[in-house]
Amino acid sequence: MLSVPSATAHLRLSVRPGSAGAPAARPRAVRGTASPVAGSLAALFRSGVFAAVPFRGLAVALSVAGVPPALTAQQAAVRVQENLRAEPNGTVVAVLEPGTPLAAVQSRGNWVEVVVEGWVWSASLADDGRPGFDHRVSADGGENLRSAPRGAVLGRLLEGALLEELERAPGWIRVRRQAWIWSESVTEAAPGPAAATPPGRASAGPSGAAPRIFRSRSGAAILAAPDGDTLVPLPPGLELPVTAREGNWARVRLDGWVWLPAGEAGEGVGSGDGAEPGPTLAVVMGDPGAFVGRLVTWDLQFVSVEAAEAVRTDFYEGEPFLLTRPLGEGEGRPRFVYVALPPDAVVSARGLTPLERITVVGRIRTGASALTGAPILDLVELRRGGGDGG
Repeated sequence: MLSVPSATAHLRLSVRPGSAGAPAARPRAVRGTASPVAGSLAALFRSGVFAAVPFRGLAVALSVAGVPPALTAQQAAVRVQENLRAEPNGTVVAVLEPGTPLAAVQSRGNWVEVVVEGWVWSASLADDGRPGFDHRVSADGGENLRSAPRGAVLGRLLEGALLEELERAPGWIRVRRQAWIWSESVTEAAPGPAAATPPGRASAGPSGAAPRIFRSRSGAAILAAPDGDTLVPLPPGLELPVTAREGNWARVRLDGWVWLPAGEAGEGVGSGDGAEPGPTLAVVMGDPGAFVGRLVTWDLQFVSVEAAEAVRTDFYEGEPFLLTRPLGEGEGRPRFVYVALPPDAVVSARGLTPLERITVVGRIRTGASALTGAPILDLVELRRGGGDGG
């Protein structure tokens, strides 16, 4: 049951506009009887801590003045994928994913008014001056609501949804929407898809926090890229750490062993005598789109550890990567090679010395990045002291 802070202080009236000239209409029940969760939410407001009373066309909210503001809205979460509506059984403004955190404001029959917050790509919003709002979703087909810039997806905002602005980060706007959700689809406070993170930092970054876990279901597979080629099918129930999120896609890490007798060649395998290095840098640059997902072993020169800006669209914003230069000379070689780092490799990477030679075993994320045309690898293994070329 949702906990209700106790207080004996006097009551404070706060008034907000309702439908003029008539009491609030009773919502039309469309889904059956309320669940125990719905009952506990409704009991919260019947208890007198909160109540909504129709009064000459005004919705009068009663709250306990002695309760700190942070406690008056009860923390909750979405239990199953559910519509967020402008009014009970009204226009759908968003579809929220399970685990999305909410603040419950008031109850009306089988409906709960909630507040949801998140980040939206600013290019998908247009200014809107309607009372109480700053923006509307202008992108065709709507836009994702995320826990952080390029963070986990909390839900999908429909085109035309009105939003209040809270703050900004480069390329992103943090927004809030107060609306209604079916009470049976709400549960008590629980962690959302990803904890909110500071602007410019993705949901899975180099902070050292434990990564989220993906548990495979029947038919799951690891792909070279979102909607890309299948690398390996996964058995049901396999748990893999999630290192990054991009929309409904998660990047996971799989470590394991394969049989490779001494003396046999294995393309792209990290260390080991006789291991083949995979396509060379020159070969990849000759046909950048042909080798996505392939393992390569390249000798590079370390320059620095960087964090990706929003303009680097092949990364998530804030994603750590190695800035390196190819060794040797050759026509068509790029000026740089970028090596995306998993969170657990950031600390050791910061111990590298500028201009140090390294050998990188990585999987090709793209043969030519959108911003500079340089290749991007996802790090599999890093060895200090590289050779003479890639």
